Amino acid sequence: MRTVFRFLLLWLIMALAQPAMAAGPYNIHLPGTSQGVDPQALTVVGAVQHYRIKKGDDLLELARHYGLGYSELGVLYRNWDPFLPPVGAELTIPTLWIVPNNHGNQIIVNTGEMRLYYFVNNNTQVYTFPIGMGVLDFRTPQGKFRVIEKKVKPAWHIPKSLQAKYEMAVMPPGPDNPLGDYKLTLSWGDYGIHGTAMPLGVGRLVSHGCTRMYPEHIKQLFPMVPVGASVEYIYEPAKIGFRQGRIYLSVHEDVYFKIPSMILHVLNMLEQRGLADQVNMRKVMQAVEEQNGLPLDITRGGPGAGDLASLGE
Repeated sequence: MRTVFRFLLLWLIMALAQPAMAAGPYNIHLPGTSQGVDPQALTVVGAVQHYRIKKGDDLLELARHYGLGYSELGVLYRNWDPFLPPVGAELTIPTLWIVPNNHGNQIIVNTGEMRLYYFVNNNTQVYTFPIGMGVLDFRTPQGKFRVIEKKVKPAWHIPKSLQAKYEMAVMPPGPDNPLGDYKLTLSWGDYGIHGTAMPLGVGRLVSHGCTRMYPEHIKQLFPMVPVGASVEYIYEPAKIGFRQGRIYLSVHEDVYFKIPSMILHVLNMLEQRGLADQVNMRKVMQAVEEQNGLPLDITRGGPGAGDLASLGE
């Protein structure tokens, strides 16, 4: 019995020490109509979790452990030192997402929330992963592309503006190579979706346009994605989702400063979807004001079975 107990304890310690793998696959049902509420639609996936801060914890490693980019967790605790969070405080872990419409594409990269969605099984399931992306001077663009090549241990073809800094035009594979061990090359120059030698940059504006993923996430995604897979990059910091016949809204920060007025943008979205008269405007305003990315039940009539509180574990 003592041996079994020790084995279980060792397994638990090892499990907690490892980063969390990809979120999913989650079952989904994309709306059958662009207007109103489809009662069968299921585009709010995941569940809110909770964690109590221990001595030695930091928000960057906790975000990685739960499969989040740093910004997804850090935005909820903007006033905390990410390396010295208050011991004993309870964290809300925002492992809850609204799945965007994929418009028939296999991969959607939403730079408006720094997250990638991979749709499988005829759009009935989805995996979702956090990403790092282009800095303001090298913004990751919107557009439709295809995966044209899959590379293991890729070399980095360094942009001309950085070749003097690195004293080379091509960096071979290795621990200093920012592409990591796997790369899905897109039909967009030499850009692609790849790993990273700097995992703490996931959930941040860090690259020259490429899409960075945690090493453990790209390792899982890489074998699933076929050459020729369709990829669309979108910029949607505000999203509308459905679960159990109720309407949800998530609003992220406008990191690329593309939206002059977020409230007008959201109101226009609701109007276009024919939902303006079915939502609680106070909740809509709350989501827009907080801009923390957490899906909020905005259905008129008050919280019900789909309220955020019931979506936790």
